[in-house]
Amino acid sequence: MIAAIKPAGGNTRGLLAYLYGPGRHDEHLDPHVVTGFAVLGMPDPGRNPDATLTQLARHLDEPVQLRNSEFGKKITDHVWHCPVRAAPEDRHLSDTEWADIAQRIVEAAGIAPPGDDLACRWIAVRHADDHIHILAITVREDGRRPKLHDSGIRVGDACRQIEADYGLRQLKKGDRTAGRRPTQAEMHKAERLGWEQTSRDWLQDRIRTAIPHASNTEELLAYLEADGIAIKPRRGPSGDLLGYSAGLPGDLNKDGEQIFHPGGKIAPDLTLPKLKARLETTAPEEHPTARRERPTTPWYQATDALDTLNSDMTDDTHAQAHITALGELIEATSQKAPDHFRAELRAASGAFTRAQRSQIRAENQAAHTLRRAARDIAHTATGPEGSVFAALLAALVWATIVAARWHEAKNHAHQAEAARQTLHHLQTAADHALTPVVDKLTARQPTDHTRRTLVHDVRAAIPDHADRILTDPAWPALATVLADAEAGGHKPHQLLKEAAAQRELTTARQPARVLITRIQHTSRKPAPNPRAEAARRRSTLLSGTGSSPSSAGGISAGPAVRRAVRPRR
Repeated sequence: MIAAIKPAGGNTRGLLAYLYGPGRHDEHLDPHVVTGFAVLGMPDPGRNPDATLTQLARHLDEPVQLRNSEFGKKITDHVWHCPVRAAPEDRHLSDTEWADIAQRIVEAAGIAPPGDDLACRWIAVRHADDHIHILAITVREDGRRPKLHDSGIRVGDACRQIEADYGLRQLKKGDRTAGRRPTQAEMHKAERLGWEQTSRDWLQDRIRTAIPHASNTEELLAYLEADGIAIKPRRGPSGDLLGYSAGLPGDLNKDGEQIFHPGGKIAPDLTLPKLKARLETTAPEEHPTARRERPTTPWYQATDALDTLNSDMTDDTHAQAHITALGELIEATSQKAPDHFRAELRAASGAFTRAQRSQIRAENQAAHTLRRAARDIAHTATGPEGSVFAALLAALVWATIVAARWHEAKNHAHQAEAARQTLHHLQTAADHALTPVVDKLTARQPTDHTRRTLVHDVRAAIPDHADRILTDPAWPALATVLADAEAGGHKPHQLLKEAAAQRELTTARQPARVLITRIQHTSRKPAPNPRAEAARRRSTLLSGTGSSPSSAGGISAGPAVRRAVRPRR
């Protein structure tokens, strides 16, 4: 059951004309009052042929007229309108049941608190089987205004209880992270002009598409302007950017002027401060060795970067930052993926939008690696090689599973559901990408002797899942991957253990396919060189102990330290 509180209005008679009229898009049948503040003596044009809409409007507006006559400043925002709609699959509700529902909603909103004889005047009009409209006057009988702050949250909670009490479809509790629903006027305008989306939905998609391409908010606005979007920045006297509004070209008001929407009205996470927090983080300086070891292609980097999400979910602020950046990586991947993957990945990116935001404040600095990977993909001109792309999609699948579990643990119902919807699209794309890779690997599987040795490695490294792996149709392809890795100097047993530690296999539908992408990605890196690693440790120890005369106040490392780090002969 959805109760959608509309912006305050000032024309009671006009709203009644709509409620009792024929309807603009849905046919209105038998409009009548099912309940109200005082049903006895109330004129109901739907049941009394002698009653008029004007009489009913005057009856409701009496407290407003009285207050306006006593005070110089007139009230013009006194009409509270809340349609309440049942789900399509819900049973037919009687007038009596709708009357009880309306009473509970106005009580929750603060329109008519229980036992308050001086509460606001209100009515509930029914003109269809599946919904009612509540119209209330937000001036009490004593002339005061009702306290309606946070009424939407209270009404939502009341609807969840009504659903349980009446056996209706149970919706998830709101958490103030949802975007604004399009208004009737916006939807009708889009339909009239032949737009596929409302202007705000269109703007939201374009801004999210642009985010991975920008490193700060000025770049973001410039990118949007270059993309043909109308941008109106708000700047202070110093020229600093204080806010922005965006408009769909051709979306004009009645005077022919461009309509602009503030970022926060487009989506709750697209305000200027929130965009600044996401984009303008300072990445720490990397060690030169790390730069040398990083693969040259951004598709490798993105797969590596996803490991930072999997390993940094214990701190809630870090987890939220990584999930927000994960959405940017999915979006960037959808833009640069091969053509036949883009529709599925675009659907994944759109579904993940709600999962990106929660009430937990993100420490965006923690996700700089993942965000940089998204930006590198957005700027790359080189498409991914098949197995590399399959590995990235598999990593995105696992990262989305991790995000969904985190949201579930935090009772973020809407975000967890969004992550699950995203997972469906990503798994479809990942299966599609991996199929040709598996076929090629299967065609050149290793000898029987090598496979028997690898079977032993699987049973020793992952005993709990060995049977599922070895009976997976993709096992011959996995054997090829392990044989290739061994030829490159890696130890299959160790690769299997590491892969199983990075991605649990209990929930994997096809564990061998999961291991293929993970091990292929890991084994592309050079095999560990024990001598080089020992030399690096010695270098680190020497720099940490101050071995040069100029370090530690000019005192060099003592004999004991020099003996400790001297290589063995």
